[in-house]
Amino acid sequence: MPRRFTGPVRRPCGLGLLLAGVLALAACARPEPVQVLRGAAQGTTWQISVWHPDGVDGAALQQRLEAELDRIDEVLSNYRPDSVIERFNAQETTAPVTVGAEIVELVRAARQVSEASQGCYDLTVQPLLALWGFSGDSLTPPDAATLAQAVRGIGFAKLEIQPPESLRKLAPGVHVDLSSIAQGYSVGRLAAVVEAAGIDNYLVELGGELQARGHKPGGAPWRIGVERPAPGGGAVERVLTLRAEAPVAVMTSGTYRHYFDAEGRRYSHILDARTGAPVTHNTVSVTVVDSDPTRADAWSTALLCLGREAGVAVADRHRIAALFIAESSGGFEETATAAWRSLTTIEID
Repeated sequence: MPRRFTGPVRRPCGLGLLLAGVLALAACARPEPVQVLRGAAQGTTWQISVWHPDGVDGAALQQRLEAELDRIDEVLSNYRPDSVIERFNAQETTAPVTVGAEIVELVRAARQVSEASQGCYDLTVQPLLALWGFSGDSLTPPDAATLAQAVRGIGFAKLEIQPPESLRKLAPGVHVDLSSIAQGYSVGRLAAVVEAAGIDNYLVELGGELQARGHKPGGAPWRIGVERPAPGGGAVERVLTLRAEAPVAVMTSGTYRHYFDAEGRRYSHILDARTGAPVTHNTVSVTVVDSDPTRADAWSTALLCLGREAGVAVADRHRIAALFIAESSGGFEETATAAWRSLTTIEID
């Protein structure tokens, strides 16, 4: 997939949502009741702002959040040989393997998005990333025959879901990488921990992906920034003001943080599973807004794989609120889907 889950960060957009920078927009006037909890996980950092009229036991909440992140790591990490998903990957068998309902549901959600993207997005492309060198530090473009053989070995068609808790490989060498959906899922799980503590006003961020609910003390909305998709990062392309009493997730994927330049050509780490090769379109960033952070995460990656021209049509067909940013000779061009233009929970500056 276009990103890893734990270990070295390979988010498609790196830090697509400039939470730290945008929180700084109001940092000088932040009311005392807001508590900010921070930590490191999944090869990146997380930050959660919470408040409650009766106060928050920050130390207890921090413990619960860290425990949940540890639990997720044990299940979904592709960088722990003892994780549930890696134990499944290591078994070269076509017999059903019990992986738990959590993984089964994530694979099911990813399959739905993969089918909507006509197979561009796929959880089984990890061998292709290794083949091209994106799992390491040097580009290794394969020849046409080698690439064609590798493409024949991947695909959702070679993975069978056997509910409620099992997966079955139809080809023993299939490898499932959940990293393109697991970070959004993790954001949702962290938000669930916050809400289980009775807190309805929060901003949860993990590796630039986030979910928000409610508002700051006094009724002021949460504000976040979508990063300008340029090498080096740091600049804000758009500021989003979130006005939602129900949870809303914002996920961004991009091509501009991880790539190789070779012989005058740039190779993006976003691979089209249908061809096995890096995408060649000029779309550099896609931001998706949705009530479900897991779905938003998968869709942002899938739409980035498709690119603006094909992606807008697919997103409109499935009523996905997405903002595409494409590189042009004059800088960057934005294209919004119909659902994005009709958003009522977000104001765009």
